[in-house]
Amino acid sequence: MPLFLPQIIAFFLVILLVIPLRKLARISGIVDKPGGRKKHQKAVPPIGGLIIFSVFMLWGAVSGVVDLQQYWALYVGLIILMMAGAIDDQLYIPARIKLLLQLFAACIVAFYGNVQAAYLGDLFGLGVVWTGYMSYPFTLTAIVLLINAMNLLDGIDGLLGGISAVFFTIFMIAAISAGWYGSAQVLGLLIAVILGFLVFNMRNPWRRKASLFMGDAGSTAIGLVVAWFSVHLARGSYAPLEPIVVAWIIGFPIFDTCAQFYRRIRKGQDPFAPDRGHFHHHFINAGIPVHYATPFIMAIVALMGGFGYGAYMLGVPEVFLTVGWIVMLFAHIWLSSRPARYVWFLRRFFAPLVR
Repeated sequence: MPLFLPQIIAFFLVILLVIPLRKLARISGIVDKPGGRKKHQKAVPPIGGLIIFSVFMLWGAVSGVVDLQQYWALYVGLIILMMAGAIDDQLYIPARIKLLLQLFAACIVAFYGNVQAAYLGDLFGLGVVWTGYMSYPFTLTAIVLLINAMNLLDGIDGLLGGISAVFFTIFMIAAISAGWYGSAQVLGLLIAVILGFLVFNMRNPWRRKASLFMGDAGSTAIGLVVAWFSVHLARGSYAPLEPIVVAWIIGFPIFDTCAQFYRRIRKGQDPFAPDRGHFHHHFINAGIPVHYATPFIMAIVALMGGFGYGAYMLGVPEVFLTVGWIVMLFAHIWLSSRPARYVWFLRRFFAPLVR
């Protein structure tokens, strides 16, 4: 097919499927009802992720954009997470069972998809760091943590889809720059299906509230795909990226998850217990509306990833990127340990930008 035509078709396929399937979900009672920590006012179908990844997998294979021989393990992992997420959205799956299913999906992509984070680059300026015999435990742990970190981002309209689109866009630019056109086509397909979903999920002048949610099926699947490309694009000196650059690109959900774990443990709480102390909640508490908060956070993620990739392309030593990343991590943890600090900062620097 002509360049970009599969991606354009995928974008419109998502939109065309959402319209009838959203109505069918409401009739069938497959909805996310308001109440508790949930702030939406009406029942909203949480089927966005199912539509996104169904189109990605089926159309990707039919159009030839996705090479099944290379990506079959990712497909299997996605199916496992989508099924588990869809069941959990409507019924209930205990946290331990969900964790085991995520680990199972991680094992499939790690062992059969050749997703192995053995190479970490010259992180400290002392030579290349290899994970050695710890490569698989390290990879599995990283995949499961990233799946959950992305899942935790799904807290306000458009945020998870918007941030993941930023990730995949920077990955695609890096792949194109390195001549990895096959990977760039797949990443373009992911961006297209996510943008189709955001038509219904992100607030804009024509849409005051989201009419479709990602659901656990989509948020966990996105985490797996982000993990897949994070490893594949940074697997040695001939790859498009170095691991520390990938850490800059996808660092935001990692920072926020670490900060929440630290804050909850410090208070004697369950680190996995849900609450409203995430970064996006600080924006809301600072009085910044959701339709501003989501683009602001996307811009922060884009600046962070763009800085890391730009510095790498300009030849900045990896050790400086490592030190900078660690400083930002601890700064975020320190600010998040007392949310009032972040609220003050956001009111001072972001609230004046809101009309």
